[in-house]
Amino acid sequence: MSDPRVAAVPVAENGAPLVDIRADGALRCDDRRTDPAGAFARLRSGVADRLLHAQELLPDDLRLLIVEGFRPPALQNRYYEEYAAELRTAHPDWTGAELRAQAARYVAPPEIAPHSAGAAVDLTLVDAEGIELDMGTPVNATPEESAGACYTLADGLSRRARLHRTTLSDALTASGLVNYGTEWWHWSFGDRYWALMTGRPTAPYGPAHLHGVDRAG
Repeated sequence: MSDPRVAAVPVAENGAPLVDIRADGALRCDDRRTDPAGAFARLRSGVADRLLHAQELLPDDLRLLIVEGFRPPALQNRYYEEYAAELRTAHPDWTGAELRAQAARYVAPPEIAPHSAGAAVDLTLVDAEGIELDMGTPVNATPEESAGACYTLADGLSRRARLHRTTLSDALTASGLVNYGTEWWHWSFGDRYWALMTGRPTAPYGPAHLHGVDRAG
């Protein structure tokens, strides 16, 4: 995400609303990132529609489990600063540019973050009983704690975990979303990164705001 080509993509905001994916129960929503305003369960309508399509493409005994969608700018800024601080402590010799590049592998810089556009979703797969499938790492495992296994195409995964990642990837890709390669769980549509990866000249979704939620950051 620190690639200057991402920040260089212009935004042509189309005004698609943030919708609450819990409204009709068609998509299962986890509560590990819950917040008082329910921002975590909001996504742009175009993203929500594509997730519904992806779920239809899954085997009958599997469902998507949405962990986090919209992330208010202030929260995104906090996540970025906290992770950057961890890296700064671990690598005091890194330059500012090196620190930014390494931090952005896991947490997008606040000004271009897909989550803050309501365009990105962190998700996994569950079985018919609602039990999470083995994906090789937990959702939100950092590169450091997972020894790089959080990368979508990481080596050394079990056959089962690789199969599950492929099942997830096939359904989401067929529905128009793109993956951020250092996080198997992170997929997006309509943000600047998506535009760059798909060759679009503009991104339809820029930073979004939810009524009553802090706009700072």
